[in-house]
Amino acid sequence: MKKTMTAAALLSAVALAASGCAAGTANSEGPIQIEFWHGYTEADGEVLNDLVEEFNASQDGIEITPSIKPWATLLDTALPALSSNTGPELVALPAENVPVWASKGALHDLDEWYSTAGSGADVLNEGAVATGIVEGAHYAAPLSFTPLTMFYNAAMFETAGVDVPTTWDEWVDAANALTIDENGDGSPEQYGLALQDHGTVGNGVWPSLFKSGGGDVVTADGAAVIDSPENVETLKYWQDALAAGGFSPTGLAGADADGLFSAGQVAMTLAGPWMATVSESAGIDFGIAPLPAGPDGIKASALAVDLSVTSQATDAERAAIQEFLTWFYQKENMVTWSLASGWPPLTTEVTPADVAENEVVAALTDQSQYGAALLPGVIPSTDVLTAMDTATQKALAGGDVASLLTSAQQEIEAALAG
Repeated sequence: MKKTMTAAALLSAVALAASGCAAGTANSEGPIQIEFWHGYTEADGEVLNDLVEEFNASQDGIEITPSIKPWATLLDTALPALSSNTGPELVALPAENVPVWASKGALHDLDEWYSTAGSGADVLNEGAVATGIVEGAHYAAPLSFTPLTMFYNAAMFETAGVDVPTTWDEWVDAANALTIDENGDGSPEQYGLALQDHGTVGNGVWPSLFKSGGGDVVTADGAAVIDSPENVETLKYWQDALAAGGFSPTGLAGADADGLFSAGQVAMTLAGPWMATVSESAGIDFGIAPLPAGPDGIKASALAVDLSVTSQATDAERAAIQEFLTWFYQKENMVTWSLASGWPPLTTEVTPADVAENEVVAALTDQSQYGAALLPGVIPSTDVLTAMDTATQKALAGGDVASLLTSAQQEIEAALAG
């Protein structure tokens, strides 16, 4: 699976990057040409293309040409294009696709870039880096990494005299206090929490809760552990809390939770940065806070997109792309990327103060420390998540937690075995 460039080529590229030069000046054949496919179609796409243009103007040896394709189109067409040598040399991939593409031999690894002094890799968020690791090798560098965050209706909190929760027990207490059933018919007019039980935002709600409870779904070395005692305790905790308090509707997917919050029918939900825009449009006075801590602290599954070098790239093209990565992760570029895209920065050099002009980005930057990669290196992630969703949805509807997680464990083990 691993395809490595020569150390000499990489060291040359990094040395040139550090000195402010390109990976070779334009020769009689012109600069090295790099095709870059990505799926960002909003403000994030505009700033990404602007940064690429700025990089191109900073030197004369490399020219990167970005092409925006809807994510579904990119994922449907890129692999066939690579097989006919008509694809991109650089591609942005939702992180769950990186293991699949790596297993097909469609990606070059970036191990030497990561291990070379001066590359800029040493200041990357560790959780973001983990999204691109497959069987111990780095097949991607991060492009966006946004941990799930808690959005809350500030006006509802103020009316109820409730503080923003910081632990699971406080979270449950707050959800109960914020639930209003004026006529006592069992259908609250206002719910305290939109607790998603399947198809959750970024598929990350239950991986976050399981990790925060001391468990996991699949370990870093590829072992299924969803039926662990820690996960049984976590799922039983939330099953019991919901049954006792009725603070959330059941059967919620991520889109359902977004809708309830934007309609002013729920006081708390878990979401990504888009919920800020949605809330503002709906006139919701909102706040942003980290996920409340479980027994093992805060572990927030992150929405992630990665940058990968495809197998189509030559050694010279790989060196050129790696010079771009070193340039891209410079602090000033990370600040530009974050402020314009709305995604938190990818490096530890950028602080909340550096992006303070955007309150949402500043809040998310502060929370980046809690980010956890979702199923890093797992190829059959869809099957794993389907098994997990079945267990969590049935559990919150009253099913036997231990039995449901045992069934999920068997399904996940079968999926991982291929």
